[in-house]
Amino acid sequence: MNFLPLYRDDSERCLLVLTDLQDKNRVLAIYLNNSWQLPEDVIKTSDPFREGLKQVQTFQERIVLFVLNCIIFGMLERSLTDDTVFVPHPKKEDARIFWKNGEAAAFYTVKRRGNLCDGHTSQCYMLPVLDTMFVRKKFRRCGLGMQMLQDFCQSFPSEDALGLSCPLSAEMEKVCQKFLETYPKEQPRLWEVEAPGDWTQRINIWLKIQLEQTHFPKNAGQSSPIPKGEDDGAEERRINTVS
Repeated sequence: MNFLPLYRDDSERCLLVLTDLQDKNRVLAIYLNNSWQLPEDVIKTSDPFREGLKQVQTFQERIVLFVLNCIIFGMLERSLTDDTVFVPHPKKEDARIFWKNGEAAAFYTVKRRGNLCDGHTSQCYMLPVLDTMFVRKKFRRCGLGMQMLQDFCQSFPSEDALGLSCPLSAEMEKVCQKFLETYPKEQPRLWEVEAPGDWTQRINIWLKIQLEQTHFPKNAGQSSPIPKGEDDGAEERRINTVS
């Protein structure tokens, strides 16, 4: 058994988990409400109105976010070749969970303009930034990545620029390409950014995709860095490692 911190910025809140004796990174069960529960059961709901994207508000939803983030992706579904690192979110992280067919299928988190970049600096984000995104394996290629990107853009209609945390994974870049082809009016608005996101720390995502396609044309005898459109990609997950 082991205790895992629920939040990055609050070490007192922890979850008791049962791990595999042969593999300490594999969580077998989580202790909640005086009983052991499978991780897959913790992220289920019996509420018929909990469908689609919902803002994380309650403590129970924070637990679901943690399980999706640190256990489902961080331990159970993470590829051995994937160097992406997921750590617990701050306790007041702006997050939305995508509920589908009674299960938490995906999530994304946002750093709003004015949010501190981290706990070790006074720098603040200069634009809204989509910081993390993850879609469970069983729900990939169902358009959830596209829907979350659209929701993010629609949440900030008055902003001239919106960010996605750098570096974008190859899978996330595919999602962005399909999204920007479908919604061309968003092409000037989406930027890959490093915190805090001033103009020297941004590159327009659509321009980046076009330059990559120009440098690696699809019919030049080598594969393109942006293969045929796939909405959620093989593993849409964390956009950027939490610093």
